[in-house]
Amino acid sequence: MKRVDLIVTDSGLSQAVNQMSRETQVAVDIESNGFFRYRERVCLIQLATAQAAYIVDPLAVGDLRPLGELFNDRSVEMVFHDADYDLRSLDRDWGFRVNNLFDTQIAAAFAGSTQLGLQAVVREYAGVELDKSRKLQRSDWSLRPLSSEALKYAANDVLYLLKVRDTLRAKLKELSRLEWAEEEFTRLEGLRHTASDRASAFLAIKGSSDLDGRALAVLRSVHEFREREARRLDRPPFKVLPNSALIQLSTRPESDLSSVKGLGRYGHPPSDRGLRAAIREGVRSPPLTRQRHKPTWERPDVDERRRTDARLRILKNWRGGLSGELQMEPALLWPTASLTRLARHPADMDSELDSPEVRDWQKVEFGEDLRGVLATLH
Repeated sequence: MKRVDLIVTDSGLSQAVNQMSRETQVAVDIESNGFFRYRERVCLIQLATAQAAYIVDPLAVGDLRPLGELFNDRSVEMVFHDADYDLRSLDRDWGFRVNNLFDTQIAAAFAGSTQLGLQAVVREYAGVELDKSRKLQRSDWSLRPLSSEALKYAANDVLYLLKVRDTLRAKLKELSRLEWAEEEFTRLEGLRHTASDRASAFLAIKGSSDLDGRALAVLRSVHEFREREARRLDRPPFKVLPNSALIQLSTRPESDLSSVKGLGRYGHPPSDRGLRAAIREGVRSPPLTRQRHKPTWERPDVDERRRTDARLRILKNWRGGLSGELQMEPALLWPTASLTRLARHPADMDSELDSPEVRDWQKVEFGEDLRGVLATLH
């Protein structure tokens, strides 16, 4: 069993980074508190080498810059599982960049695995059964002190990743797919955190697209109320009021609040006062007009739509054949959006190859084959 060190001081982090910087690979994971707080932040950073594991407490360590330098060091490969969220979070909180990355989830997908969660991948490629306590999965990682059970859970997320990485890398090399996966890793390195547009976030709520202008005005108002309350209480918005309640209030603003499911204390005095004011403000506001984006292509007639659908079926069948042959998910082999565009305009293969969605390895491996299929379409 590897040694697991909890890092809570600047000097402790400097020493740990000094040791890790001598390694060729370091496994990385994070734990955040977005399920419990309005202002989500990274609460733990777990790292592991072949010899030891380190759990860095960023709520205690004052200067995390040495960790950023380690992530930026191209001589050390950083091994993540499903890196997307972690990379965006590290960028959001500290502007950290990872410049040499291996993602075991992506690697497993290219190796033909169908179950891609951490527990399944560690089981398949390291022969270890992780104990993924549901209680700890939903922990508030900002709470201190950390229990020994929580520290063990956090460490398990990185303890076996290097073994998984080695097994997967060897398999991908044997399958001649390592370069395919490495292109995806390089793309991941460019991910950055993008702040959401809170002013228009209400338009993304499920059911909002069915609302008329008056209901949208109410939805905007009650959504703003929820944001204010979530910020004040430092709780995630969905734990203040559920989206379903916001939609009901928007469509039926005259509802008896005490009967609306999910309002909790906001359905009763005195906590209902602010919500009632938000509803009244929305009712008094001018109706909102949702901006509709015109399609960039003209809608074809019925006959052309039938031909397009037939072409798309042929293209998906081509991709499905590759999927069966290579034992890989179809979406990995060629983007569905690209096939949809080609079904509308089969002669556009050259311009389609310039699409940012199409990978270089896909062009090399399947480009000419796809061009041959397109030549048969009418």
